[in-house]
Amino acid sequence: MSSRVILVSDDRSSLRSPGTALWPQAAHMRGTHTDGWTAQIFDYTTTVEADMREVRELASASGADVIHPHGALATQPPGLLVSDVDSTLTRTEAIDLLAQCAGRADEVADVTARAMAGEMDFAESLQARVECLAGLPVGAVEEARSAIVVTPGAKELIAAAHEAGATVGLVSGGFTSMVEPLAAELGADHAVANELEVADGHLTGRLTGEIVDRAAKASWLRRWAAQANVGAERVIAIGDGDNDLDMFDAAGLAIAFCAKPVAVAAARNTVSFERLDAVSAVWCR
Repeated sequence: MSSRVILVSDDRSSLRSPGTALWPQAAHMRGTHTDGWTAQIFDYTTTVEADMREVRELASASGADVIHPHGALATQPPGLLVSDVDSTLTRTEAIDLLAQCAGRADEVADVTARAMAGEMDFAESLQARVECLAGLPVGAVEEARSAIVVTPGAKELIAAAHEAGATVGLVSGGFTSMVEPLAAELGADHAVANELEVADGHLTGRLTGEIVDRAAKASWLRRWAAQANVGAERVIAIGDGDNDLDMFDAAGLAIAFCAKPVAVAAARNTVSFERLDAVSAVWCR
């Protein structure tokens, strides 16, 4: 079975050491270079004969990342790419931007810290943080949206996915009022997030509808794959934290982007520098 290993970095010199471990048995190697990142792509006619543990250790020591597509994605482009939003597609967190507008950033940060410490699950912590937004004028949502910082390479990645014939979905534990305009701006095909309840022109501090948690993210990934008639083996999922682990399990290839250790351990494929379009090295031919 054919296989592929990709080394990627924002520093070309960091690819040299792990590349020496991959090159001898490779049937083909090519490089690609942009202003923001460089990749070396090794294709094999069988499963990779190099010791992947050694490759990952060499890459980690030199500052390079490793992406190791299996199955269909070793030889075919993706049919669907699904990305988390906060701290993945963007460098910002929607709830933090809204909390700043509400003057309650410290309270929201405290709830976030409790959730990170395992004292609350995602749904409970999200609802507690949204309660801090009660009374915020709807106009402040637009103010928060204007403060979103898009990750470098996000628009380029979506364009590259479309060029390869894939559809793109955004799944977010954030909010539709911020995610849907972002999806339209960047050209994503699908977007789903949580819905803030509004009454009399102000946020009520509550959510309406289904909460987009880790299980919901995986469910939407499967739904979009079915709509596109794409098997799970040709789906790429990108995320940065615990809330992305279920969709990592549901995808043919999981990539931890500038991620927390729990996501890195689960995905085992990483891009650790802020160029989201480096993911497109997966389907470079």
